[in-house]
Amino acid sequence: MLDTYRPVETPEGVEIGLRVAGPVPRLFAALLDLGIRVLVYVGLAIPLGIFGRSGNGLYLIGLFLVEWFYPVVFEVKRGGATPGKKSLGLIVLHRDGTPVGWSASVIRNLLRFADFLPAAYGFGLAAMLVDRDFRRLGDLAAGTVVVHRDTVAAGTRVPAAAPLRPPVTLSLDEQRAVIEFAERLGTWPEARATELAGLVTPLTSGIGSEGVARLVGMANWLLGRR
Repeated sequence: MLDTYRPVETPEGVEIGLRVAGPVPRLFAALLDLGIRVLVYVGLAIPLGIFGRSGNGLYLIGLFLVEWFYPVVFEVKRGGATPGKKSLGLIVLHRDGTPVGWSASVIRNLLRFADFLPAAYGFGLAAMLVDRDFRRLGDLAAGTVVVHRDTVAAGTRVPAAAPLRPPVTLSLDEQRAVIEFAERLGTWPEARATELAGLVTPLTSGIGSEGVARLVGMANWLLGRR
């Protein structure tokens, strides 16, 4: 069986199991994404074709942007999955199980040119077959892994609580950290949750269980629960 479970430890010290995806489901996902990109290329060619050489130049720019940044935008802004990966139940994560960020996604996708060498995705397939986590060259360079979505929801859902607006503007990574804390709250002993909440006391202005409760409230606010 090509798909196997891998235990990983998150930055919070929690061990979760990820079921890494092998070459076969990733191939089908890639074919679906290719079909979508082809439709986009055709959609761009029809209106731009009437502008002659200028249209051809714009078309080449559009082709470049779609080809190389289509997966990046979906992986970072749409939960780690392009439409093809989502339809196959796959998701891209950092190896520690955290959501993939801009730099890692850009690296793994720009290095697709190396995976395509010398032909027919030769180097990429060879790398996946020899790596225990089925990572292609781009994944190895970016520190990412493709896994089945159904095994990465290790934490519980964010508990319902009165939404609490954060006192300061949080970056995207900080927002994710708060939401992930609330999602995984049910997987930790109370002492561990209190310890983690204590690391951000300047944000919560709360100690002990009060800090935990305020982080859960902020997670609810970040999720749009008003």
